[in-house]
Amino acid sequence: MDPITVLAARLGERLRRFNAHVATAESCTGGGIAEAITRIPGSSAWFEAGYVTYSNAQKTRQLGVPEALFGQVGAVSQEVVEAMVRGAQAASGARFAVAVSGVAGPDGGSVAKPVGTVWLAWADGEHVTTERRYFDGDRESVRRQTVIAALDGLLQLGAE
Repeated sequence: MDPITVLAARLGERLRRFNAHVATAESCTGGGIAEAITRIPGSSAWFEAGYVTYSNAQKTRQLGVPEALFGQVGAVSQEVVEAMVRGAQAASGARFAVAVSGVAGPDGGSVAKPVGTVWLAWADGEHVTTERRYFDGDRESVRRQTVIAALDGLLQLGAE
């Protein structure tokens, strides 16, 4: 079985145990995390909402990301994914959420943020964890690795 499907199924089992819901806020993955989650039969019991906010304008409109952040730190940043994950929680009412923003390539990279740079944020109630990752490969590979990292991070939430 595909590793993404395995992770999504494990996430569903965990969320059912917690009687909790998850939401996604995605940019570079274009809905890939939500797609992986909804592969799982019965995911409507624990998947609340998915926000694909590819443009900065939609990150602001749908998730409440302060517009000024884009000029200050850029869309691919810790501050933006933190705001995205909080916005997804607020808009959906879900306890858990994940947000991703990155440079999937093949262009769009810079010296400071090369292709493969991805910021991820995970939220469990009030607690938010962020991580910057660098993934190798082409656009499809970067997006796939991001989906795996996002799901894996969600599985770590509430594990204490």
